[in-house]
Amino acid sequence: MSKKYSVLIVDDEPSNIGVLSSMLRSDYKLLAATNGSDAIEAAEKHSPDIILLDVVMPEMDGYAVIEVLKSSAKTKNIPVVFLTAKADPENERRGLELGAEDYIFKPFSKSILLKRLKMHLRLDGLS
Repeated sequence: MSKKYSVLIVDDEPSNIGVLSSMLRSDYKLLAATNGSDAIEAAEKHSPDIILLDVVMPEMDGYAVIEVLKSSAKTKNIPVVFLTAKADPENERRGLELGAEDYIFKPFSKSILLKRLKMHLRLDGLS
């Protein structure tokens, strides 16, 4: 990749943001948010190329966040990938129906996460 694409990491656990940041920082520009309202604000302000979004967060869960993002003209085209411990078919179906491009279960493989990020950026015509 010649251009460094931007990734917004949304997780209420700072340690999870740290792990993802260490995996991605060499290839991507990173933004982070620890709650839903900050995630929406960051997406509107910075227009990241892709969003990694946790489902389980206090106050506003990932499903509520994606509903707001997909209903806004400014953020509706940003690809969203859920990265979550909610590893069951019903939650996966719900996330995809709300507009997520992918739904990855924690714990995840670094190599698979990197491949899927590249794939989604390519599918969206960014890479």
